[in-house]
Amino acid sequence: MAKISFQFQVFKFDGICQTVSLTLCPLVGKFDGIEPFCYARNIEFAGALVFQPATLIMSLVTLIMTSIMIYSVKTKYTAVGRKEIAMFFQLYLVTAFLEMLLVTNIIPIASRLYPFFTAAHLGLISTTSWCLLLNGFVGFQFAEDGTPISLWSIRISSVAVFLTVGLVSLATFNNVGPFTAAAPTILWTIYYLVNGAMFLIYAVSQLMLVVCTLDDPWPLGDICFGTLFFVIGQVAMHVFSVALCEQVKHYLDGLFFGCMCNLLAVMMVYKYWDSITKEDLEFSIGSKNPQWDLLLKEDEKRPCDSPFLI
Repeated sequence: MAKISFQFQVFKFDGICQTVSLTLCPLVGKFDGIEPFCYARNIEFAGALVFQPATLIMSLVTLIMTSIMIYSVKTKYTAVGRKEIAMFFQLYLVTAFLEMLLVTNIIPIASRLYPFFTAAHLGLISTTSWCLLLNGFVGFQFAEDGTPISLWSIRISSVAVFLTVGLVSLATFNNVGPFTAAAPTILWTIYYLVNGAMFLIYAVSQLMLVVCTLDDPWPLGDICFGTLFFVIGQVAMHVFSVALCEQVKHYLDGLFFGCMCNLLAVMMVYKYWDSITKEDLEFSIGSKNPQWDLLLKEDEKRPCDSPFLI
């Protein structure tokens, strides 16, 4: 097995794209895109060439599991932060779907639309991270969940983030003004530093929320596992992709493991939200659930007050 060391270059995608084939890699660099040293083999299906077949299957699993999580959130009609967290899962669903279209060549790299869809994909990644960050502050009740100020602040700011990152991406791909594909400094900063900072702030804020306000420490496990899955996925993609690809004879590469670990991390976000959220039932008092079974048993023991009984 060839020994290829990972090259990390600040503000450049060259070393990263030589390790893993991100959606933006064909559009950056000095010589019309950057190809990885090793990538998953392609297959022909219905006369079309399909890239990353294993990642395609994992992406379909991601779409199914995310749809189930969205449905589960929607059925918790009185849960705190239900509408806000649903927006995060919906954004993740659209992001995963668009990424599937790009990495599998369903939208060909040679297509004129590829840069636009890639810019939209990068915008959705940042928007999803932003929405997750704002969901982290819902539990602090800066604004009451489910109210127009809570929902529309997330929606308007998310649209602003999407448009900003999308326009920066398009400007970088087309060498507009100070944005150049050969030195995509601003795009690199957004992709890694800004998105990473939003994830880190979310994780830290939830740790503070659990430690300071909740009596149950078990949600800490969900946060730790979610963070662990996310970090493992990023390391598998950006560091060990070539080694994994060569080890399994080009059947898989880092994108497959990154997609799988990202799904597991998002599932931990759902598990965490579900564990700290209780449905605010109309008849509940404080945080204690009424013991309806005990009340019914006591009523059965009492004599009936009906005037028709002698």
